Amino acid sequence: MKTIQLNLIINNQQYELQVDPNLRLLDLLREELDLLGTKEGCGVGECGACTVIMNGQTVNSCLVLAGQAQDAVIFTIEGIQGEGEELHPIQAAFIEKGAVQCGFCTPGMILSAKALLDHNPQPTVEEIKEGISGNLCRCTGYQQIIEAIQLAAEKMK
Repeated sequence: MKTIQLNLIINNQQYELQVDPNLRLLDLLREELDLLGTKEGCGVGECGACTVIMNGQTVNSCLVLAGQAQDAVIFTIEGIQGEGEELHPIQAAFIEKGAVQCGFCTPGMILSAKALLDHNPQPTVEEIKEGISGNLCRCTGYQQIIEAIQLAAEKMK
């Protein structure tokens, strides 16, 4: 089997890997690097469960071939927590506002919230809705998620 060399940074750790050129970024994260927080929902880029931050932008890792991540800087849910065991303010806000129910969408939703707040620290409700529009949640009805992102924005001031 032919492989390609892949150099990238994931959660502030440098990786040099030999991978199948057809390997999806999602599968690289989950199967090769054991970063299981990134979930596969639909596998076709519709649900956002597999959202990661790549070079400062959210991407559906089920739609990205690992080779497309050459020299990229990627963050998964495992890479955003605070110092030691401390939760990131977004994670804490999701818990505080009850925005975590079944939890399947939560990693992708939190990463979309982080990307939004990194670019727009004080978003309006409409901007929050747009920022998470690529992430589906079947449990919360979104109100708790919007409130959690508003709370996180306040905590991160």
